Amino acid sequence: MSSPPVSKQRSNPARAVLTPGLRRLLSLVLLLFGLLAINSLYLVSLTVAEQVGGQTYQNYFYLVMFLAHLGLGLLLIVPGLLFGALHLRRAWRWRRHNRYAVGAGLALYSCATLLLASGVLLTRFGFFEVNDPLVRSIAYWLHVITPLAVVWLFVLHRLAGPQLHWRSGGFWTATAVVFSAAAVALHLWGQPEPPELERPFLPALVQSTAGQRIPPEHLSTDAVCGECHADILEQTAASMHRLSSFNNPAYRFSVDEARRVLLERDGDVQAAQFCAGCHDPVPLMSGRFGDPAYDPDSDPDAMAGITCMTCHAISQINSPRGNADYTLTDPPRYPFAFSEQPVLRAINRQLIKAKPGFHKQTLLKPLHKSAQFCSSCHKVHLPYALNRYRWLRGQNHYDSFLLSGVSGHRVDSFYYPRQAKQNCAECHMPAVASEDPAARDFTGSGRPAVHDHRFAAANTAVPVMIGQATEHNAARRDMLGKAARVDIFGLRADGRVDGELNAPLRPQLPTLQPGERYLLETVVRTLGVGHELTQGTSDSNELWLDVTVWSGERVIGRSGALDAEGDADPWAYYLNAYVLDRDGNRIDRRNAQDIFVALYNHQIPPGAAAVVHYAFSVPPDASEPLTIEVKLQYRKFDTRFLRHVLGERFQRNTLPITTLASDRITLPVGASAPAQSVAIPVWERWNDYGIALLREGNQGANKGELRAATAAFEQVEALGRPDGPLNLARVFYKEGRLEDAAAALRRAAAFDPPAPPWTLGWYAALVDRELGNLDAAIAGLEALADTRFQSARARGFDFSRDYRMLNELGRTLYERARQERGSARRAARLDLLQRAQARLEQVLDIDPENLTAHYNLALVYAELEQPALAQQHRELHDQYRPDDQAIERAVSAHRSRNPAANHAAEAVAIYDLQRPVLAENEPNALATETHGITRNDAYH
Repeated sequence: MSSPPVSKQRSNPARAVLTPGLRRLLSLVLLLFGLLAINSLYLVSLTVAEQVGGQTYQNYFYLVMFLAHLGLGLLLIVPGLLFGALHLRRAWRWRRHNRYAVGAGLALYSCATLLLASGVLLTRFGFFEVNDPLVRSIAYWLHVITPLAVVWLFVLHRLAGPQLHWRSGGFWTATAVVFSAAAVALHLWGQPEPPELERPFLPALVQSTAGQRIPPEHLSTDAVCGECHADILEQTAASMHRLSSFNNPAYRFSVDEARRVLLERDGDVQAAQFCAGCHDPVPLMSGRFGDPAYDPDSDPDAMAGITCMTCHAISQINSPRGNADYTLTDPPRYPFAFSEQPVLRAINRQLIKAKPGFHKQTLLKPLHKSAQFCSSCHKVHLPYALNRYRWLRGQNHYDSFLLSGVSGHRVDSFYYPRQAKQNCAECHMPAVASEDPAARDFTGSGRPAVHDHRFAAANTAVPVMIGQATEHNAARRDMLGKAARVDIFGLRADGRVDGELNAPLRPQLPTLQPGERYLLETVVRTLGVGHELTQGTSDSNELWLDVTVWSGERVIGRSGALDAEGDADPWAYYLNAYVLDRDGNRIDRRNAQDIFVALYNHQIPPGAAAVVHYAFSVPPDASEPLTIEVKLQYRKFDTRFLRHVLGERFQRNTLPITTLASDRITLPVGASAPAQSVAIPVWERWNDYGIALLREGNQGANKGELRAATAAFEQVEALGRPDGPLNLARVFYKEGRLEDAAAALRRAAAFDPPAPPWTLGWYAALVDRELGNLDAAIAGLEALADTRFQSARARGFDFSRDYRMLNELGRTLYERARQERGSARRAARLDLLQRAQARLEQVLDIDPENLTAHYNLALVYAELEQPALAQQHRELHDQYRPDDQAIERAVSAHRSRNPAANHAAEAVAIYDLQRPVLAENEPNALATETHGITRNDAYH
């Protein structure tokens, strides 16, 4: 029997493999794949354009096209897999002899299956939701590469079978490319110009796109966010950001009063928008807050606080001025975001899961990682519109952090961390384990985590005031417990600051003599805090030292006790700011519109210390050892403010008191006692004591403490630490002993390891400047401005943001320019002035309200013969400078009326632990004599 013709051998099996039904199914598969190809070309082209151009081109139409991509892909799954299976079954039966075609077909079917499976994985269907970044990255690249493999294998498969229709394929391919290119071109060229930004919410500086109002439902989306990010929403619910608005009774009292006072004064409440830019963004951005008739109790969004969207929809920080100087952009939504139909809402959620990249681009920007992002609300100035007086500085976490060793920007911090903290979130948003879709391995532990959205800080009061679960305060107490330490350091004889010092106390202890008077030297040092302690609402924060001295069971000295209403002793040492209005009255209602000046500011910068002097006498009949305990106590709101908030409901201040740090010592009386240990290194105790004295010696005209600081730092040097001579140089420079300062710097540099070279360079430049060596000073300061220290860069330090140093450099360049006289030196003079201008402008980029920079720029522009610019900076300097005469009047008025505050405002104050019964005319007077109180009674 002869073989059939070749044509029949090739045609019969083909007809057997592709039945009429399979041909129709193949046509459907090719149609869906072709539409997907066109759709994918458009999506890929925009992705590439974004990568090349560095801009976001994705918009609502792009998302509709992506939805179509999902739909087409899902439609392709069943017919594609079914055709492949049926075709393979018949091909395996009829064409096994054509192994090349079978092999290419198997590879094609495998690639197509992988393409569809990777798409399903990326879509994050509830039954198949994978969030691991590595797995998703692999799936993504498989989904991108496998279509190319599918096309290539399809061609190979067909080359081994029926003849390909190249002309038809080329036509449809060209059509797809042209269509996609046209769609991309229209998309890119049709991008609207960015609208101009307006400020309709003054005096809050917040801007919205084209000044538009934003509907509240666009910002109050926490419940929707929680559908995917349940862990984060649970954390946020326990945060003070969530309790920032009218749901916070303390803020509610202050803002209600401000609106009432401003309505009476101005006839409207526009100036109260100063508060709303940070506290009430939802009612503010919708335009309702500015209505004098606005009733928060009838508006659920008044209780929204800072929602997920109000933080994540911030698209730009416009300046480092604070006062809500950010741009809030109502972000583009995925299709069906506001639909009431459950099916469409489900499609919307699925789109977000399947295409999270757009979600991240619109709601998770690099600026959210910066400290300047937090500065938009955690830096404040009081504008004229609010106080009808002049510009005044308010709370300022940002500059306090910026000018610290913690951030790695300050050139002369007393202490530095091993690595700089790059932003606020490193402390206030630590990584916590989570299975949230946004979880990543931030810590390298191998466990997914999210940044803690409780933003743990220091407000332990409001959760208690609103009856929120007390466990929400656990993270805040943990944060507070890292902030500071207390060290009972030494005793001075005769109860005088210049008495003979016995220090450090421990391990050896002095023997006290009955009837003798002593001065207890107590040091408070900041540790785990990146800004001043306390910062924030420092006028109503209550941070004080509670000191008790016992002789056996008898209390013989006390400072910092609470009275019957829970009010703390007004004669205690407070580490907050004592703030006055223009008439010299204390700010006691958080009435920001009246804030004027601080009578005193005992806040401690990061890595610094304060010393508190306590005088006491040992009773003549004392025979038992004396026990001294010092506690650093914190309470968010003082009793004066709480009385206003609660009104007639006030009975006693029962807000939680947290002990930040404590120290305890037992001293023998008339006989020796065993040694006692202390964990702090001896050199560090001496160094902290010296730092505290150095800072105290900088207040007012009284610099007597500088001699004691010198003695302390000499001890540090004798103990083999370079901190000793370096800090001696600080003292000598302050005293004007420039040669001694230079010698101390040389000794500090000779240690192994030496003192930080950047701090040595800073003080060397200051000494050179004072000695008239301006070129050497300029060289040293420019090295600092450019951070030319490899060891500093390795630790993440960047001194180009220390605007005190930049001001010094700009002023020194200006003074050096003035030495260049005559036409022959004109070019050199001009170069120096322009360099001075650049450095001073650099200051204003960091701190636009910097008084010193404006003053120096006025001088520089005058020398550059630019009178208009010189006048502009003179006016700005006048705007930001303090009103010294008004300050003196307010301070003098209050000091004359309040003995306790007058005492605390002294440059060097001694706190008597055995004050007599307080006079009736003293504010918040304690009615109990300290003598004779039992150990247990002393705590009440």
